[in-house]
Amino acid sequence: MKKILILTTALSGFAFAAPAAEVTVMSWGGAYTKSQVEAYHKPFTAETGIKVVSVDADNPATPIKAQVEAGNVTIDVADVEFSDAIRLCDEGLLEEIDPAILPPAPDGTPAIKDFIDGAIQDCAVANIVWSTVFAYNKDNVKGTPTSIADFFDTEKFPGKRGLRKSAKATLEMALMADGVPADKVYEVLNTPEGVDRAFAKLDTIKDDIVWWEAGAQPPQLLADGEVVMSTAYNGRIFNAAVAENQPLEVVWDGQILDFDLFVIPKGAPNKDNAMKFIAFATSTKSLADQASYISYGPARKSSGALVGMYQDGKTEMAPHMPTAEANLSNALVNNFEFWVDHDAELNERFNAWLAK
Repeated sequence: MKKILILTTALSGFAFAAPAAEVTVMSWGGAYTKSQVEAYHKPFTAETGIKVVSVDADNPATPIKAQVEAGNVTIDVADVEFSDAIRLCDEGLLEEIDPAILPPAPDGTPAIKDFIDGAIQDCAVANIVWSTVFAYNKDNVKGTPTSIADFFDTEKFPGKRGLRKSAKATLEMALMADGVPADKVYEVLNTPEGVDRAFAKLDTIKDDIVWWEAGAQPPQLLADGEVVMSTAYNGRIFNAAVAENQPLEVVWDGQILDFDLFVIPKGAPNKDNAMKFIAFATSTKSLADQASYISYGPARKSSGALVGMYQDGKTEMAPHMPTAEANLSNALVNNFEFWVDHDAELNERFNAWLAK
């Protein structure tokens, strides 16, 4: 009888054991996901015991709408661009995030005062400031490109160009290359004539463009010599140049600054764990830790003083940040409201232009 009782108790314990706590986080892959795994995922699991399942997509905003509308949500947290975060929230596809869950700065400053302006939204919390830049392979370019106009000058700098297969950032860069000052770009792009002007500029290099969609592609295109210059996410070029010793150089002129933010899809299966993850990942220390793996600026002011060396122990991170003063002389801040309003129509025009 005693043996039967023990066996019954063991089986019952096995049958009703609680599932291991976890949270599924979707990001962009490559060096960027690696920086998040090291700075956020591993420490979060060590502190809470909650397992982080890491998955990637070319653009994590894309699956959210389909999953929520199908009632089959498998993502708990996604890392998305600013305009996508606002649009998805407006469409009711995201959970609201109470800023009260966010930890204060080490000196006690409330999170809402410690984050950079705009970094906390109704359904999203920013983790990084990043930028779209262009870069070139020093072994394959004769001379030194210094401006966004040089990217579009295939006579002075012959060779293929890599461009993201998207209207966003591409149209803005085209206008800046055509002489529009950064602070006038959206004013011009908000007119039919301005849109025509941007596409006319793109026409001048259309035959030389190699299109990319995933962030890992531009460094590879440059390293392989398939293009001599390419637009790219600044952190991806940093990783290729510093961690992989590729002969790549960033040109900051005409860079487009943006946020990436964490969001929770409506109906996320592990919503409570998702909230815990976001609170942990956007703490002062976590954001500073990520910046030691990739050159994206932390979204919290208090993180700045903690950003030091790259993981190689010899590369200062500050000069490689898009927000470094020397890199801001002709920078454009992405106007998320513009893209929330015009994303569909401009991408439709862009796709029609591609098909010509």
